[in-house]
Amino acid sequence: MRKYLFTLCLALFLAACGGGSNDNVPANNVNTKPVNSNKENPLAITTPTPAATTNNAPTLTPVYKAYCDAMVKGDEAALRRVFSSDTIRGIDAKIKQEAIKPPTIVKYLEDEQVTNDLCEVRNEQINGNEAVAEVRTKGTPNGVLIMFVKEGADWKLTNRSPTLKK
Repeated sequence: MRKYLFTLCLALFLAACGGGSNDNVPANNVNTKPVNSNKENPLAITTPTPAATTNNAPTLTPVYKAYCDAMVKGDEAALRRVFSSDTIRGIDAKIKQEAIKPPTIVKYLEDEQVTNDLCEVRNEQINGNEAVAEVRTKGTPNGVLIMFVKEGADWKLTNRSPTLKK
């Protein structure tokens, strides 16, 4: 609660102090430009321009599509086949710790908003037995980098991301 109150107070303070117009700068002032020429909200959040597509993730797309299909169908066995063994161990531990009922990966991931309508992978980068690709779903429409690992001859999905901290 304090965190939110502090953020609100900071935002109000910055808005109150946000530069007014400098159109009436005295003639003897060397700087005749307004200090804040940006008339838009200085606190506005801007969406970064997405990275260009360098490839359509030919190696990792089938893995992620299998994940989306398994989530849509609620197929526990298929999810266990698509995730890496480390990821499955971690998820199983969280399920037990959080006493999720029924104790399934499907239930654990139910808030992920995965559909087959938006299940895309692009810009895969493979480095030995590890890979990273940008994935998009309904829950992450702007995309997020996800790590994949190779186990035996198969690529597996992990719950690790170089951009998100779990």
